[in-house]
This record gives sequence, structure tokens and C-alpha cells, in this order.
Amino acid sequence: MALEIRLKQAYKNFQLDMDLTTGISRLGILGASGAGKSMTLKMLAGIMTPREGRVVYQDRVLLDTERKINVKPQKRKVGYMFQNYALFPSMTVEENIGAGIPKKKVGREETIREMVDRFRLKGLEKQRPPELSGGQQQRVAMARILASAPDMILLDEPFSALDVHLRDQMQRELLNQLQDYPGTVLMVSHSRDEIYRFSEEIIIMDQGRVISQGSKKAVFARPATRTAAAMTGCKNFSAVTRLDDHLIRAESWGIEIATEGRVPGDVRFIGYRAHQFIPVWGEAEGNCIPFVLDRKDQLPFEENYYIRPNRSDYQPEDVISWFVQRDLWPLISEKGLPDYLKIMEKDILYFPE
Repeated sequence: MALEIRLKQAYKNFQLDMDLTTGISRLGILGASGAGKSMTLKMLAGIMTPREGRVVYQDRVLLDTERKINVKPQKRKVGYMFQNYALFPSMTVEENIGAGIPKKKVGREETIREMVDRFRLKGLEKQRPPELSGGQQQRVAMARILASAPDMILLDEPFSALDVHLRDQMQRELLNQLQDYPGTVLMVSHSRDEIYRFSEEIIIMDQGRVISQGSKKAVFARPATRTAAAMTGCKNFSAVTRLDDHLIRAESWGIEIATEGRVPGDVRFIGYRAHQFIPVWGEAEGNCIPFVLDRKDQLPFEENYYIRPNRSDYQPEDVISWFVQRDLWPLISEKGLPDYLKIMEKDILYFPE
């Protein structure tokens, strides 16, 4: 499922410069609001045209500004689910599903009935979008997309309009609905959990550029930049001074960290995920932060501790996050809060800038 995307576009104070090639059929784009995710989808669908660009899917050129090729949206065979689903409010469910199927196409009514059954919309055929729940509207939108038999499906923040409970349910439903779909599905979201659940490969965008790309496990395990690490959930960052090949000083946290492996020569910052600290009671071990509690947040399935760095002039952004899952609660209840938090060398993330 080869997909090549080259897009350049200046928009007000924003510059999109997208450059990627992938052969993966389930692709997720993760990024904060304003990163350029939705703009990228609109250009893939042909709704927007970039200043410069080239889009090739399975050897079919959809866009090449240099060669003046720009296939019309309705000819690209790309299904697009908007954030608000973009259903026609005056049309019934069955009319919305059939909107993307040519009226003279053989088997049109049969396809509509098949989609009504497949997406559990029986009994709602004559209803209109304002009469449907958010989950029902999403099912109609997906039924409409699949009824048109697209080569590629683009999902633009498909769960953003749903509450937490319904969001989880609809994520599972969407995965089931797309299980047998043979084409490429590209979903954008600012939620790392949604992207991780859905995707085989992940693209992380920041300010219009791809800053990380790879398998979801690889991107989450070793994000390429601090921004990518933050997008994948890393909470703790510190500027560092490289003292020698096996010793750094974490300036923000006020400690030195010794390593068996060689410290990268260009390291300027490190990151450490909030759930990877090891609690230590009693005497300090190597690479430990003294446990001085700043505050604690109690959540249903997690306790979040915020630890003051080992320096008197720390800033609020230097406070260290330690997130504790429920399986560790009994130990803390028995022994009390730890005296130190230990940093494990294998979990340190190194960044050149």
C-alpha cells in the first residue's frame, strides 16, 4: 500500500512542509492542535491544494503540481470522515449512506441495505442526523464512506465529539468495522492513546513538519525529539551537562547520573517517563533523586506524585512527576513513601536539543 506525500503550503503564520513515504495500511498522525494534521488530510482528499505537492497512492498520481496534475476530490476514491461527520442534516440515514454512490449504479439500493445492516442502523433508515446520537451519526458517516468503496480512508479526529465512555466504545467499533477493509486508513488525532490503539505506524507532526516516524512501539520507546517524547506522554525533562563518556549532570533535577553505556556526545537534554522510576526505601543507591513531596493527585487507577528537584532554585516546570499504578499501592501503604526515586539507565531518553 505505497503512499507518497510531499506537500508545501504557507498559510498565514504557518508553514506546512510534509514529506513522507510509507507502505503501512494503518497510519496515525499524532500532533497538537495547529500542527497541520487536518490540513494534510484535506490536501490528500483534494479539498485543499498546496502551493507545491505530490501525492501518489499505489502508483496512481493524485497530485503533482509540477506536472499540473490535480485529480478532483470525487475522482480520487478517498473517503473522508470530518470531525463533525458532515452528514446532510435534511437527508435520512439511508439517503446519507447513498450520497456517495452514483444513482444509476447497479446494486445501489442493495449496497445501502447492506450498510444499514452492517452498521446496526436498522430501524433508523428514515431518521435524520439531528435525531441521532453521536455514536449513531458516526456509524452513518462510516457507512457512507464504505458504501462508496474508497481506496483510502481519512479519519479527522473521529472521536473528538464523543464523551469518554462512548469514545472507548466507538474506537472498538471502528477497529472492528475496518478489520476487513483492504485499503489504507490514515487517522489524525491529538490523543496518543487513540493513535497507539489504531495504528501500525505513527507520524508525529509539529508546526507543519514530520518530526518522528516509525512503528508505534519504536516511536514510543525512542522518540526522536523532546517534542515527540512529550507527545507520546513523557513528563520529565532536564537540561544536562555531559561530564564525561559515562557521567552527566541533570541540571533541572540537581543530580548526577552515571551510566555503563557511553553517553551520546551531542546530548543536551534527557527525558524520563513518569511511570518508570523505581522507589527506594532506606539508603540511597546510584542515580537517585531524594523524595521530597511537592503534592499528590489521587486518581481512580493511578496516584500521581510530584517531587521537588534536588536544588533550591528550581522552577515549577522542573518538578518531577512519578505516576504509580494500583499494583504498587499496597507496597506504599505498607512501607510509606520512598526515600528516593531511582533512574534506570535503560529508560533514559537522550536528546541533542
